[in-house]
Amino acid sequence: MIKTKNLTKKYGVGELEIVALNDINVEIANGEFVAIIGPSGAGKSTLLYQMSLLDSPTAGEVFLAGRATSLLVEKDKALLRLNELGYVFQDYALLPELSALDNVALPIMMQGWSKKDARAKAERALTRIGMSDRLNNLPAQLSGGQQQRVAIARAIAHDPHILFADEPTANLDSANGRLVMDAFDALHDEGQTIVMVTHEDEYARRAHRIISLKDGEIVGDEVSPPSRRGFRSEQA
Repeated sequence: MIKTKNLTKKYGVGELEIVALNDINVEIANGEFVAIIGPSGAGKSTLLYQMSLLDSPTAGEVFLAGRATSLLVEKDKALLRLNELGYVFQDYALLPELSALDNVALPIMMQGWSKKDARAKAERALTRIGMSDRLNNLPAQLSGGQQQRVAIARAIAHDPHILFADEPTANLDSANGRLVMDAFDALHDEGQTIVMVTHEDEYARRAHRIISLKDGEIVGDEVSPPSRRGFRSEQA
């Protein structure tokens, strides 16, 4: 599903040059739940942004479903992001004037769906992650965990091939963080490919594979055995 080849990202020039990623080679298969971990400045979010086409590498290549993304013009990348990829960020990025339902429906309408059909798909997505009783609430009327679950519903409503999540629990307390991770577990159980950046070991262990970064390089890549995976909140 995802492959990077000699992926490198640099910022600045000369003495001010910073190598954020250095010659990264990694493959992520369809249906995997992968956590990317590492200390601050390790390059976790940078790697996620390269793989999710939110930024372009300095050198190397990102392949999505076998396609070399460097060969795509920006319009095609934008369509790929809109139609085939899903994104969850730590700050929720919800429009404050729209209800939960309409926040989820808006990107679907941008794909060309009618308002009626988009809202129907949005309602199904919100129901999948346990938010069917908050369809008409504005973001300000929701807790942080509820807002993040709306953001997850928005990311999955169009059935993306890959779901990317950048520190999705960073702004949440433990209880809400576990609820958000429960939503990711359920999606993965349904076959969703998930790539998640996190700095929290408890949540990294919920993934089935953990990639460790340090100073822009991969220093670990292991399958997390079932005995090490974190328990879902209802099992705690």
